[in-house]
Amino acid sequence: MNFRFTPEQRLIRDNARAFLAEHASSEKLRAALESPAGWDEALWRTMGAELGWLGVALPELHGGSGLGLVELAILMQETGRVLAAAPFFTTAGLCAPAILATATDAQQARLLPGLGSGTTRFALCMTGASGAPAPLELPAHLLRRGNEWTLRGTAHFVAFGHAADILLVAARAPGSVAWEGVSLIAIPANAAGVRIERAVSLDLTRPYAQVHFDSVRIPHEVIMGEAEAAGPGMKAALATAAAMLAAEQLGGGERVLEMSVDYAKQRVQFGRPIGSFQAIKHMLADMMVLVEGARSAAYYAACALSELPEEGEKAAAIARSYCSDAFSACAAQAIQVHGGIGFTWGHDAHFYFKRARSSASLLGDAAYHREILAGLIGLDRSVEDSGVRK
Repeated sequence: MNFRFTPEQRLIRDNARAFLAEHASSEKLRAALESPAGWDEALWRTMGAELGWLGVALPELHGGSGLGLVELAILMQETGRVLAAAPFFTTAGLCAPAILATATDAQQARLLPGLGSGTTRFALCMTGASGAPAPLELPAHLLRRGNEWTLRGTAHFVAFGHAADILLVAARAPGSVAWEGVSLIAIPANAAGVRIERAVSLDLTRPYAQVHFDSVRIPHEVIMGEAEAAGPGMKAALATAAAMLAAEQLGGGERVLEMSVDYAKQRVQFGRPIGSFQAIKHMLADMMVLVEGARSAAYYAACALSELPEEGEKAAAIARSYCSDAFSACAAQAIQVHGGIGFTWGHDAHFYFKRARSSASLLGDAAYHREILAGLIGLDRSVEDSGVRK
């Protein structure tokens, strides 16, 4: 396994960073957050239709680039650096793996071209009212009566749910537990019986919604693969999503470190830059150690999922737990380094702090993923397999 970027991967990183510096600046982020939609639709169209970022890890058969998870992780890191106000992670890092892991060839051919081009927007509904990660509290039940299927329930914390054209809904059969009896369903957001409400969220850069399903009739063809058999595919897809979210968190942590170093060089106190004080040096050094550790964890997970499948789930759990803690710590330290200005709305530090806290809960917190890791290496029964959160 080679941890160095190839020339092509470096080119992807450099081009992405240059593009985002121009099109996803702090000013554009703030303008997008203040818009009625609450996100940057122009940036999204460019990502999908012009740059092809959404399809970087999709098969060429379905209009993708046919590259891999390392290339996708590079883009996740770069969008995380600028807190891109677009559903890039939720589309390319969450919904795409779920479709690839559960859908039939015909369903993939129907859904993935629109996903890869950005012309069809997707959101994944898999979280209940408590916010517990899948499969602990799936938000809906799929009920069967004869040859008819009906979906009932309410999904909470659906990232970019208000902007979706297609909702992927993780639902379980009544009486099932853990990953048994799980179905993944792709339904139009405007289907009869579906109601979407914007939710108030700490993290403005990743808006959330509640989605209600009131006896929604489900045609058999929109159930991904076989009904009640999506559990193993969803479990694998969420491992991939965890690694991609870790890469995004790496980008955020890397950027707040850079911001803090720049400020420490410029801010003068008692006649000298504050970066010359030992306390500030130690804070910045601690942040650097966390960022470099996050870099190793995130890219090892992306490599392992691609090249060492037997290690992929473990590596993803390590990356997710470490990167969650690292980004949260770096974002908090950045506010301290910036002092009084770090607490103000006019500075970007609070955006990163809020994204760090929000991302730390998305797909399960660090403790949850450490429990998953403990189960995988035989130290404890997996929290997923137990059916309850410890």
